[in-house]
Amino acid sequence: MELDEMKQAWQSLDRRLAQQQALNLRLLREGGMDRLRRGLRPLVWGQAVQVVVGVVVMLWGAWFWSTHLGVVQHMVCGIAMQAFGTLMIAFAGRLLQLAQGVDYAAPVLQIQRRLARMRAWRVRVEAPVFAVLGAVIWVPAMLMLVQADFDRWNGDYREVAPWLGGHLMFSGTVSLALVVLVYLLIRRAGRLRWLEDSLAGSAVRRAEAVLEEIARFERDAGPQAG
Repeated sequence: MELDEMKQAWQSLDRRLAQQQALNLRLLREGGMDRLRRGLRPLVWGQAVQVVVGVVVMLWGAWFWSTHLGVVQHMVCGIAMQAFGTLMIAFAGRLLQLAQGVDYAAPVLQIQRRLARMRAWRVRVEAPVFAVLGAVIWVPAMLMLVQADFDRWNGDYREVAPWLGGHLMFSGTVSLALVVLVYLLIRRAGRLRWLEDSLAGSAVRRAEAVLEEIARFERDAGPQAG
């Protein structure tokens, strides 16, 4: 009889430990998901700002080329700026879609896969495209700003500085070459992982860390809960 009572006591203790473990896991998950949600907010806000900036850039480009019809060089600059603004909006929209699609009630593995898609988008698509375009898009922007000054007197900067366009294009080529050189140096130094983490952004890295913490606790708790 004493042995049966001891078994019952152990079983009761096991149940209580399992209940406590489940409670701890639930509290950790709820707290972790709350931190995850708050941690992704700066990313969402940043992409919202990018949408606004993209709209402004797109409208500026569209206005510029539509008011300089017949001047090929000016139209090319305006169209390039409009395309860049549209790309900013599209890229921000894609990242917002991924961020808003996070189901905080889903299993940790599913959320980790969603974050992996966000990381891949930022590192493999967004960063390379903006690195290349960012190295050269300032060229048409500068030409548009200079021409805007001359527009006040119905003039054209090419009449005063016909060399300006070629000079800036050469500078843009050098800028692009520097971007490629920096990437090659980082790759040669074996710092690609550091570069990828930097491009993914602090919000994504913090979210990944939170999910890994929860996943590790679930793995540790699994055998005990079983």
